[in-house]
Order: sequence, then C-alpha cells, then structure tokens
Amino acid sequence: MTLRFFPRSLAGQLSVLLIAAVLIAQMVTLAFFAESRRSAIDAAAREQVLGRIATLANLIEETPTSQRGRILGALGTNRISYSVTPEPLVKDAITVWPDGETRGKLDEIFGPGREIRAEFADSDWSVSDTRMTMHGDGHGPTGRQGFRRLPPTLALSVRLSDGAWLNSETLLPRPQLWAWPVVMSTFLTVIAISLVTALSVRRITKPLRELAQASDRLGRGEDVPDLPERGPEEIVRANRAFNAMQARVSRFVADRTRMVAAISHDLRTPLTSLRLRAEFIDDDETRERMVDTIDEMTRMTEATLTFARDDATAEASRNTDLVALVEAVSADFSDLGHDVTVAGPEHLYLPVRQVSLRRALRNLVENAVRYGVRARIRLERPAAGVIIAVDDDGPGIPEDKMEEVFAPFTRLETSRNLETGGVGLGLATARSVVRAHGGELTLANRPGGGLTATIHLPVAADT
Repeated sequence: MTLRFFPRSLAGQLSVLLIAAVLIAQMVTLAFFAESRRSAIDAAAREQVLGRIATLANLIEETPTSQRGRILGALGTNRISYSVTPEPLVKDAITVWPDGETRGKLDEIFGPGREIRAEFADSDWSVSDTRMTMHGDGHGPTGRQGFRRLPPTLALSVRLSDGAWLNSETLLPRPQLWAWPVVMSTFLTVIAISLVTALSVRRITKPLRELAQASDRLGRGEDVPDLPERGPEEIVRANRAFNAMQARVSRFVADRTRMVAAISHDLRTPLTSLRLRAEFIDDDETRERMVDTIDEMTRMTEATLTFARDDATAEASRNTDLVALVEAVSADFSDLGHDVTVAGPEHLYLPVRQVSLRRALRNLVENAVRYGVRARIRLERPAAGVIIAVDDDGPGIPEDKMEEVFAPFTRLETSRNLETGGVGLGLATARSVVRAHGGELTLANRPGGGLTATIHLPVAADT
C-alpha cells in the first residue's frame, strides 16, 4: 500500500527516510538524556535534603528543648516541615538509594551509628478542588474536582542523642526533563542534516534523472548525445551501458536499412531486363500479363527503396504545431476533391519529425478516402500524450486481420490492382514512423460502421 503523501521521486523518498531516521535517533537520545538528567537531579536533591537534615539534627541536639519548636517552625517552609516527637513518624526503614548504597550514603552524611529511618514516595496523582465558591446559604465551600500531580516526597526520622526523633517531610523538586537548549539543539541538528541530505541525494540522483530523460528521448526517436560517465560507480556503469546500447541499436538499424535499400536497388536492373525481354514476346495476352507482373514488382521495389531511404534519413525533431501539420495534409487532399475535415484545438505543440509524421498521416488519410469515402481527423490532448484519430465510413477490417494489415506488402484488396490497392506499405510505413516517435498506431472498427486509425504520441516524461 502506497502512502498518499509519500514522495514519488527517489530523492524525496531518500530524504524523508533519512530525516525520519535522524528524528527517531534524536528522540531516543533525548529520552535517554532526559532519564539520566532526571536521575541525577533527583539524587542531588535527595543528598541536599539529607545534608540539611543532618546539620539540623546536630543543631537541635545542642539546643534546649524549650527552644526546639521555635527553631523548627522558623526553618519550615511550604515544601518542608520539621517536628520532634518521642516516636518516629517513619515506622519502617526503606532504602533511599539502590540496595547496597543506602547505608553507606547515610553513614557518610549523618555519621556512623546514627539510627535513621527514611521513606521515599515517587510522584502520584491526587484529587484537588478548584474554583472554590460559597453556597448562598453559607453552608460551606463547593468546587469542581480536578487532578494535580504531586511531587516526589522524602520522609525522614533521625534519632537524636536524647532518644527523641527529628522528623522531616520534604517535597522534592520535579526535574524539568525537556530543557529548551536541548530541544533547540536537536531542532537545529535535524535542519542541518536535512539540508546536507537533500543536497547530497539530489547530487546523487541527478545522473538518474538525466538517464531517464535520455531514455525517454531515445524512445521517442530523438537524437540523444552520449551521457557523461560521472557520479557513483553504479551510475557510471548504467550510463556506460546506455551509451553502448544506443550505439549498437543505431548500427543495427543503419545496417538493416542499408541492406534493404541495396537489395531494392539491385533488383532494378534484372526487372528492367525482364521488361525488355517481355516486349519481344509475340503472344499479346502473355506479354501483357508479364509486363503487368513486372510493373507490379518494379513499383513494389521502388516503394521498398523509398521506405528504406526515408527510414535511413536522420531527420531532427522540432517543436511543431500538430494542428497546422494536420490541416496542411487535409488541404492537400481537399484540393484533389476528397472530403477531409479536421477537428481539435487551435494549437497543439509537440517535438516531432515533421516530414516523416506528415508521410504517416498522408498514408492514413489516403486509406480513409480510398476505402472509406471520406476522412475525419480529430486531435486530442489527454494527460498521457497526444491523439490523432482518422475516422472513415468504409467497411472496416475483420477483427482477425487488424494486426495482419500492418505487415509489409499485405493488402486486403484482392484485385491486385496497384491503382486501387497500392503495394501494401502504407500502414507498415505509418506504424514505423509512429513507433519511431515512441508512440503507437492502432486500428478499431467504429460501432456505427467504418474504421478509426489512432496515433498515440507520448509527451516528454516529467523529471
């Protein structure tokens, strides 16, 4: 399941993951730091309280009994209270520090041999009244109950030399775990790491974006210069493989095209020789049949040679107004008396090879007016690319023949008349041109009768 707001680009995903990892690590570090800080402050507060009480115990022992209450009252605050009683307020001795450390700490602070009882209670929640008001009849206060958190408490009973007990109950300070300097330091660290991460990831992924752009342009039939072999080792190897692939594909296409052109060119001489010899045949019917056959072969050879020559031509792509190009093709056929119309936006720009795309459109429109009476051309601009559709009112094509008609020299018209059926290279040429632009040419029968030939041309990929 893909997260809705998760970035789609590699740079964005890496940046988000690295920043998330840094944040998690910082939060864990802060949690450990806060716990250590809390323990240290708590231990220091306990030692401070115990030291104060040890001093007070020595003072009280040297003070007359009649003066003890005055001294203890003067030293008491809202966070600490003192009293001297015959019996200790803390009945059971409970450790203040972890086991094994309590006795040693107490002996160090109070001196060895003094009897001490201590009890430590951690912070807890209690009910308190807020917004105190008086009943109108004076029966007493009422209020709305709320909750407040009590600070940790340290209760201590120390036996004095005369047998009495000095008792104290102290509210220890609750340490502030999240200090602003620590939070700001973490925030600035995350920002710095985020900036460095974003710049580094962008630098690493830039060659990948260039590779994607080059692949897209190559798929649309544009000339692509060799990619620079720089960056991390994996990127260098990918760019090197792309450059080698492009060179091999270019050599293969050029060799194939030259071979087809050479074969078609070499067939001219024997065909011309056969035609000359056929002219000397006395039987008129046989001579006419042979000449017609030779003429058909000659036209097929010429068409093949033209197809190979055009395919070998390295035409550069240019930003072209497809509407103007289609209207120019429509005007050519309209001047010849054919019914051709164009519908679409006022302008539609796309980088294409004008000459070859015009030839593909001419072949489709020629088929439409030849077999389907009229041609209606539609241009559309969906998000995925550009669509050029050519509708006709002809008989259509059987579903099992839809792909077969794209094969070279395939004709559904069985008269073998070159004037009515051509040589069977029109659709093959059109599909070759469209695929060279990175698009596709499809055929479909219309529900109301007729055929629709649709050219799908992609737009440049977003980078």
